[in-house]
Amino acid sequence: MSSSVQAQPTRLKLKAVYRLIVDNFLAASCVVALVRLGPAELISCLRPVHLFFAAAAAAVYLMLRPRAVYLIDYACFDTSPLVRIPMASFIEHTKHTPTMSERSVRFMSRLLARSGLGEETCLPEAHHFIPTLEYCTLENARAEFKLVVFSAIDDLLAKTGVASDSIGVLVLNCSLFCPTPSLVDIIVNKYNLRADIRSVNLSGMGCSAGLISVGLARNLLQVVPRGSRALVVSTETITPNYYVGNERAMLLPNCLFRVGGVAALLSTSPANARFRLKHVVRTFTGADDDNAYRCVFQEEDEQGNVGINLSKNLMAIAGASLQANITRIGPLVLPVSEQLLFALSFVARKAIRGTRIRPYIPDFSTAFKHLCIHAGGRAVIDELQKRLHLSDEQVEASRMTLHRFGNTSSSSPWYELAYMEAKGRMRKGHRVWMIGFGSGFKCNSVVWECIQPAAGNTHGPWSTSIHRYPVDIPDVLSQ
Repeated sequence: MSSSVQAQPTRLKLKAVYRLIVDNFLAASCVVALVRLGPAELISCLRPVHLFFAAAAAAVYLMLRPRAVYLIDYACFDTSPLVRIPMASFIEHTKHTPTMSERSVRFMSRLLARSGLGEETCLPEAHHFIPTLEYCTLENARAEFKLVVFSAIDDLLAKTGVASDSIGVLVLNCSLFCPTPSLVDIIVNKYNLRADIRSVNLSGMGCSAGLISVGLARNLLQVVPRGSRALVVSTETITPNYYVGNERAMLLPNCLFRVGGVAALLSTSPANARFRLKHVVRTFTGADDDNAYRCVFQEEDEQGNVGINLSKNLMAIAGASLQANITRIGPLVLPVSEQLLFALSFVARKAIRGTRIRPYIPDFSTAFKHLCIHAGGRAVIDELQKRLHLSDEQVEASRMTLHRFGNTSSSSPWYELAYMEAKGRMRKGHRVWMIGFGSGFKCNSVVWECIQPAAGNTHGPWSTSIHRYPVDIPDVLSQ
């Protein structure tokens, strides 16, 4: 055995000892301080006037502190009613799109081979006809939305036993499809929701909008009666967003985006709750960097075809946005030992100009048991795995979700959560970190703590395929 291999366990043991000492230093200091106080000093601390002010302060704190918010349950859309789109069928279909050149078809073929998508991802019905553009109608777009969202909501209400008229808040996000009446109006009409419901329709906010919706629902639950319920719906309607031009930067969404959606029920009552919402951290970089603002941009090409232009700098911008988000969420979730190492690294790099000291990447496994990284594409997952020093196991849910369902936009972290539950890996007390990226450019985080793992063998969208996962995804990028 080499000396480097022998040294590795030693380093791990030393790091564990370091964490134990630092994380327990504050508690130990308090105990020592109390021991050093004599009986007289302790009694003096308990005078009636002190107790009165302490009680008053505690009462004010309890009245003003934010209400805890809980996730009662969630339901992802099961794509089985749709027709899957194997890669060969997708390419054959593209060949018969009159406006697409042979060069674009070859480019998309190479792109799909490197995408990390499998053969079971689904596109809406309209995209199975030729020419596709003639079937991308408003009526078909509404039909896709209703199929996805109504199916998810029906499953959620059946799982929770909650009556639709008990829902007081509705938040929906769908970036690129925004008809009139709005999408929340369609849901209110279908389920006969209350006339006084507080409903919000978010659009144009990209793939991280699902986490924004959770944060917005949390805020609305602070001002409605205690115990109220909030329905959060996240989806992306694919039908009207098929790009038929030949700009390479605008062809990528065609290859990656697939049908998906989720419905989640939040409440300020812990009754029957499965997760507790711990933190919501939003980071927006578009105000300071015009390149970040335009790196995911809907526009027309020279022929007037509308599509989403993905900048070649997208990964670098996503990395910088992630770093900013980590800086904010780290102090909220990391143990003191990791925060201290991060702070020392930051100070050293600032103090010593031109230094080669690498920034310290916190060990997030000390704070989270599970990570749900937005399955935006293989490159996105690779970039986060590299930047956060994550193991293959930690990004397994993201890679498998991308393979099975494709990029389902804002709902993808929920499919990843469903994957881990279907695998039976969730336990009480486990923390889950959801990370989403979106146009603007945004990096958003949501942290959950498991209260009650899923009961029985309810596998949701993974019910017909979980036994086959994880699957091996060849590293075609190196070929």
